[in-house]
Amino acid sequence: MFIEAPALSSHSGIRHAFFTRQGGVSEGLYASLNGGLGSGDDPARVRENRRRMTAQLALPPETLVSLYQIHSAEAVVVEAPFAERPRADAMVTREPGLALGILTADCGPILFADPVNRVVGAAHAGWKGALTGVIEATITAMEGLGADRTGIVAVLGPTIGAAAYEVGPEFRERFEAADPDNARYFTASPERASHSLFDLPAYIVARLTRAGLGEVANLNLCTYADPDRFFSYRRTTHRAEADYGRLVSAIAVTP
Repeated sequence: MFIEAPALSSHSGIRHAFFTRQGGVSEGLYASLNGGLGSGDDPARVRENRRRMTAQLALPPETLVSLYQIHSAEAVVVEAPFAERPRADAMVTREPGLALGILTADCGPILFADPVNRVVGAAHAGWKGALTGVIEATITAMEGLGADRTGIVAVLGPTIGAAAYEVGPEFRERFEAADPDNARYFTASPERASHSLFDLPAYIVARLTRAGLGEVANLNLCTYADPDRFFSYRRTTHRAEADYGRLVSAIAVTP
């Protein structure tokens, strides 16, 4: 039902989970642990799935908070469950018992924790958010709550791998315009001469490492290549399916 990262599970004051698509009640395209409030799934089933997630974290259902994600570099501070989901792509808290839940289906879910100062964060890092600074915005917001970046542990969860992520020339040009060194994250596509394969996980890990964190880890799991465990937007597109479920990655300070 979920995957834990040793870099985070070794700290007793932090609870986390990278939930897979297994262990829920949804059916069809959403089978079975779909956490996407914005999907076309039955809302009652999504609520039950999210209840099961919080049960695994030993927390009440209302403590799982998530965002209206917009592929931005916006990070918000969370002090209590939202009345309405803010439009942002990262959140941080030092409130015990609040589970920060990021939704993904190919983009990079990053969970952050400073176990000493008891501050956690979660970020949705697609290519656009990663390029425009969502990682750095999350770290800065955590520092605002008392975190020390040299003590922060960051883990990248299941993300689409380079072998499945073909992009056009304009995509590559945008990255190289931002930093010519970004060319190293692209390799030639074996299918189309004008296209490239983009290594999003490597790019994310490099940004995390460059930020000077205490520890950076990557689960090295590709969402596209593992349909039994993970939802994938790109796989859904290639199969011409009508919709797709969303994976939830969550972290909380122990109450």
